Amino acid sequence: MIYLFWYVKNAVEISEYLEPKIVATHYNGTNYVGSQTCYECHADIYKTHLETAHFNTSFYPKEGSIKGNFSPDSNELDLGSVRLKMVADEEDYFQLSNVKYKTKKVVKSKIDIVIGSGVKGQSHLNWKGNDLYQLQASYFQPTDSWVNSPNFPESALNRKVDDNCLKCHVTFAQHKDETSESKSYDRERIILGIDCERCHGPAENHVKYHRQNPDVLVGKFIDDFKKYNRQQRLDACAVCHSGLQAQQIKGNPFSFIAGDTLSLYSKNYRNVNSNTKLDVHGNQMGLLSESSCFVNSAKMDCITCHNPHENQRGNASVFNARCLSCHEVNTINKEVEGQEHTASQNCISCHMPLVPSEVMKLKAEDGINEIPVYIRTHLIGIYE
Repeated sequence: MIYLFWYVKNAVEISEYLEPKIVATHYNGTNYVGSQTCYECHADIYKTHLETAHFNTSFYPKEGSIKGNFSPDSNELDLGSVRLKMVADEEDYFQLSNVKYKTKKVVKSKIDIVIGSGVKGQSHLNWKGNDLYQLQASYFQPTDSWVNSPNFPESALNRKVDDNCLKCHVTFAQHKDETSESKSYDRERIILGIDCERCHGPAENHVKYHRQNPDVLVGKFIDDFKKYNRQQRLDACAVCHSGLQAQQIKGNPFSFIAGDTLSLYSKNYRNVNSNTKLDVHGNQMGLLSESSCFVNSAKMDCITCHNPHENQRGNASVFNARCLSCHEVNTINKEVEGQEHTASQNCISCHMPLVPSEVMKLKAEDGINEIPVYIRTHLIGIYE
């Protein structure tokens, strides 16, 4: 009898271990278990991914990660018609807003979610019931200051977050009603950041199988990019990095997952004339597809140059090596007169320069002038 009790007790413990906690359920019925479970077998990749802009593109505010100065001498933004003040207490962060000339009332809005890793800047979201709203003040890294959120209407104080914006900053957000037009979400079923399961799919079955079969080294029940064709690999990135070409997803914006065919989900996939000037904001895929490097290659895709598991931003030697894997320095020098190329030069600084976005603009504190947002173009070419 004692032996039987020991056996049952430990069977429950083992069962609890084999059954990972479900954090959200995709609309296709598969379950998310959170990227922390990936650490069990993929510790090295998990640790480096934590440092990427993808993973840090949304998070709950915390000291050290939320940017911007909340101290009394640098926490105000006066836009003429509205005055904003950013404040913090021991635990939380807030935006205080007052529309001048209309009311003396100060609206206090809690920063519930931070959007953006801080490379370019950060915006802030506030929960109102089950609806998400963007606050008016954003942090802009190039000027290290508070600015009016991009294209934000004057005196609005906040604006409702659009699905097609949110889908590029979180792994998954579960609607309160899948068919609802209200854009209301289950606050307990939102997975912040672009993590492992955004690109490899909901991983419950994968985790359960490998916990039960720890000696199996070939991944089961998980999306493998090596098995995708070129278009599938491109689509996995294009859903967020192709601007208007994939902005409108049919049905729920999170219905598309890596491995799907984007043209079957997007209302306006590739509905942009190739002669149309593509803006750098969000159009990396569109710009890349117009580049000679891409057009003349049968294999080139986003991960040819980008390793999504590591933060390689600013590492010129890494990207130079990617360029030189196709372009020999001696061959380039023979083709280009008057310009000597060396292996140590920063290829992308010349051939993928930073250019100002015509879509993403920030209003300066004087309420008149605009601050340009420079983004690296993926239209690879020869620039003066």
